[in-house]
Formats: sequence, C-alpha cells, structure tokens
Amino acid sequence: MLPGFDKKPIEHAQALVARAAVEDFHAEYCAALDSGDIERWPEFFTDTCLYRVTEVENAVNGLPVGLVYAEGRGMLRDRAVAIARTQMFAPRQMLHFVSNVRILDANDEEIVAQSNYMLLQTLVEGATTLHQAGRLFDRFARNGNVLLLKERQAVYDTAVIANDLAYPV
Repeated sequence: MLPGFDKKPIEHAQALVARAAVEDFHAEYCAALDSGDIERWPEFFTDTCLYRVTEVENAVNGLPVGLVYAEGRGMLRDRAVAIARTQMFAPRQMLHFVSNVRILDANDEEIVAQSNYMLLQTLVEGATTLHQAGRLFDRFARNGNVLLLKERQAVYDTAVIANDLAYPV
C-alpha cells in the first residue's frame, strides 16, 4: 500500500526476534499514551522522524496529505506539549491496541513492520467508542536493544472520523 513497505524475504528466526522487539516497543508506546504521559511520546522517535496520520484513500493514491503530518522530534514535542498543557477538549481516556505485527524487513540497522491498530476513547461522562482503526506502517531504527521510530504512518480505514482527534496514534 505504501512505497517502501513491501514484504522482503526474511529468515524465520530473524523475523521472530524482530517481531518480539516490535511488540515490546508497542507495549511501552501504548502504555505511555494510555497513561496520559503524552509529553513522553516524542522520546519514542528519532530526531529526524516522520509521523503521518492519513486516510486510506490518500495512501492508496500516493497523496502526501494527512490529518497529521510532522517531520522531526521537535514537531512532535510541540504537538505533545500543546495537547498536554492546552487541553481544549473534554477529558477522556484513550486505549490503544496494536496487533497482527508483520515484519516486512529486518537487518542490523532497522526493522520495517506493518501492524493493525485500534484507538478507543472514553469520555468522562460517556460510553467507550471506537475512535479510529487502521494500519501502522513503521520503520524502526535499531540502537542495540532499543527501537526508535524513524517513520510511523498511520493509515485509517474510513473517511469519516471524529472531529476531535488530537491524541497520537
């Protein structure tokens, strides 16, 4: 679906190790966001990262436009601080689910992966709703046992989304 995210042949044992590392990353990433530690969010990315949230039709047609587009950790920090300190939206709880991790490529420097995601939202005085669902296209930099996102493209499945999407995917 996205250029650069094609499945390459990978040795099974290497794919298992890479998948475990990516799943550990997702567990920590989601725990930080779901606990409300939004200002920690940029620490999961490299300094020169790309973060984009876009609709599936834009992704299929190669259109760069996105609901959210950020280049570099500095832009992510600005977004995180704005969300954390100027909350102009109703208090809510967010719950991230990431599943079906597929390792598309892996070597000593990076891991390329695709996963499914679902973001649930519970307003303080409301029911839990599905806020967004789609696929994550991730490119991770390896630094020893630590993974950092060089690129995260969240491609959501519908053109109809909540108009209050402020929280990171």
